[in-house]
Amino acid sequence: MGIPRLQAYRGPTLLSYGFRPFFLFGGLYAAAAVLVWLPVYHGELSLTTAFAPRDWHVHEMLFGYVPAVIAGFLLTAIPNWTGRLPLQGRSLLVLLLAWAAGRLAVTFSDAIGWLPAAAVDAGFLALLAAAAAREIIAGRNWRNLKVLMPVALLFGANVAFHLEAHVSGMAPYATRVGLAAILMLIMVIGGRIIPSFTRNWLVRENPGRLPVPFGRFDAAVLALSAAALALWIFLPEHTAAGIGLIAVGMLQAVRLARWAGDRTVRDRLVLVLHLAYAFVPAGFVLTGLSTLGVVAESAGIHAWTAGAVGMMTLAVMTRASLGHTGCALRASWATQAIYAAVFMSAVTRIAAALEPQWGAVLLPVAGAAWVAAFALFGIAYAPLLAGRTLRGA
Repeated sequence: MGIPRLQAYRGPTLLSYGFRPFFLFGGLYAAAAVLVWLPVYHGELSLTTAFAPRDWHVHEMLFGYVPAVIAGFLLTAIPNWTGRLPLQGRSLLVLLLAWAAGRLAVTFSDAIGWLPAAAVDAGFLALLAAAAAREIIAGRNWRNLKVLMPVALLFGANVAFHLEAHVSGMAPYATRVGLAAILMLIMVIGGRIIPSFTRNWLVRENPGRLPVPFGRFDAAVLALSAAALALWIFLPEHTAAGIGLIAVGMLQAVRLARWAGDRTVRDRLVLVLHLAYAFVPAGFVLTGLSTLGVVAESAGIHAWTAGAVGMMTLAVMTRASLGHTGCALRASWATQAIYAAVFMSAVTRIAAALEPQWGAVLLPVAGAAWVAAFALFGIAYAPLLAGRTLRGA
């Protein structure tokens, strides 16, 4: 995306553009949340949260970390779509503080009450949707109003999560809705940026077979994916849901193969996008098999979360951070180490679900690799996100 000319801004560089604070603090929070979760999982630490411990972990990944990345992406993309100036300074700080307040409210919800915590937590996505809608409408960029749909769906799923957890003690339905919304976002945006970035690199560096552009096949796969996910949300143990998920997983694998990822090995920034997306069909197949009682449910869930979500968000954050700070689009050793660590985390976490007898060994490895990936992102990219000015600034 091009960088629009910025207004005169003399505040902290960190607050000069949406991707800077949300990518940095979102990444650091992803590391911190799992670092806290590991002793909680082993019974060595207790949290002052109204959620069950597992639900706190699930909530903070789906409705804590991921919305931060979405905010960074949207607040950076919208000025390019509308030609308007980006949110900066105090306005951006208000959004960042609203997100941080939600994290504290959820973690200490047992002390402050579940309802106040839910209100504070839900406030961030409501503010983000309002800010994004204002900019899109003011810029008369009507066709991009559709990007508010996944934000609205996440907002609804988050509110439902608090309500379901309060009423039932657990929140399985809201969890599935939230995860499905995030997956659809990855499938839609990934289906646009992965072939595009791949094509650009291949034309320049490796002429030959190119990615197949978005067409009717992709639209059909997305529609079938949404239907399979809806069936899984409401009938997670039904045979039809399992068969549908497996069939869609195979179609998603075909979709990925059409993007010529096998020809991008020399460019790690492009290759990682293909590797991240590969966890989407893997998650569909494994979740379908779990619905049929063949494998543990957590295998497919972590293929989607640790694999598709974790790796795709890191791939997007690293690439966008480099591009928007004027750096060469080249994966340094640190960036490649980030990719390797998150890939190891996803694979070992899936393996732990498939081979429970090895869980005592694999689970700590998966957690440590996840923390390492996001901590290294924070360390390696903090100088870019907090210190260097934008092109044209």
